[in-house]
Amino acid sequence: MEASIQSPYLLFLADVPDDGSAKTAMGIWQWRRELCAGQLRLPGCEVNLGLPELKPAEAVQRGIRTMIVGVANDGGFIAPNWVATIVAALEAGLDVASGLHEPLAGVPEIAVAAKRTSRRLIEVRQPAESFKPGTGIKRSGKRLLTVGTDCAIGKKYAALAIEKEMRSRGIDADFRATGQTGIFISGRGVAIDSVVSDFVSGAAEWLSPAAAPDHWDIIEGQGALFHPAYAGVTLGLIHGSQPDLLVLCHELGRTHLGGFEGFAIPSLESCMETYLAAARLTNPRARFAGVSLNTSRSGEAAAARALAETSARLSLPCCDPIRNGVGPIVDNILSMAG
Repeated sequence: MEASIQSPYLLFLADVPDDGSAKTAMGIWQWRRELCAGQLRLPGCEVNLGLPELKPAEAVQRGIRTMIVGVANDGGFIAPNWVATIVAALEAGLDVASGLHEPLAGVPEIAVAAKRTSRRLIEVRQPAESFKPGTGIKRSGKRLLTVGTDCAIGKKYAALAIEKEMRSRGIDADFRATGQTGIFISGRGVAIDSVVSDFVSGAAEWLSPAAAPDHWDIIEGQGALFHPAYAGVTLGLIHGSQPDLLVLCHELGRTHLGGFEGFAIPSLESCMETYLAAARLTNPRARFAGVSLNTSRSGEAAAARALAETSARLSLPCCDPIRNGVGPIVDNILSMAG
């Protein structure tokens, strides 16, 4: 979908307890900082992006156009204690955009306020397109998919960093968003976990259509094949993307799935083997081009050591996209594509 969202933005952080729960706002701030003009936090919020603290009326006075619900809670619902703030934003003259599963218009107070004020409710998680099942037919152009050992582990950041590095080298490349945060960042995409399961592969085909032979679609991964709740969306995305290359994303030190402590993360070697088996159903030539390692919880020395050791062990370039960029991974992508 094309997201028609007016900037600048006021990022609504609600009352979330940690950075992971505010990943939508943090992603927008990281990659589109020039569009972020303020933040709005409720009592108990433990996340601070360092933006000006603004109430809706103050935001309008500063020229802000849209309040984005920048949180991603379990279940994707609009908490009752958020409603008054969202209504206040509409009444102040702001549009409100959300990527949660529960639509803004599904909350009666919000729907009534939007109608009364003639402000827009923008639901980026509701696909504007209708999709068919995947065909598996080979398409022209080149595709790279980021995949992960778990959810919320850096797949979006890796894909965005790869696109940015490619474009800086004059390579024809496009980031293809498959989640709400990516759509807010790029202005287009499909919230793949909102697509009916039979049509996920078809949605992925639509998202990365036939292209020029040298064009790269850098597709944002979702979920993980090893996740008891979200493996299904991952598999459909892999089959529909038909990736020529994959990049494995992992967080240094994470040994179990987040929120699913009874499920250990397999070794990176085992993860890669499983992903290749799935990818080769629709692209028998699929290969790994690198590893994206999130080292944010480690110091510089420990991070550098882990990157070097992982690269040597897997015989692949290993980078932290935020700490030191993805240049070596892109070097390898171009080498493998050539």
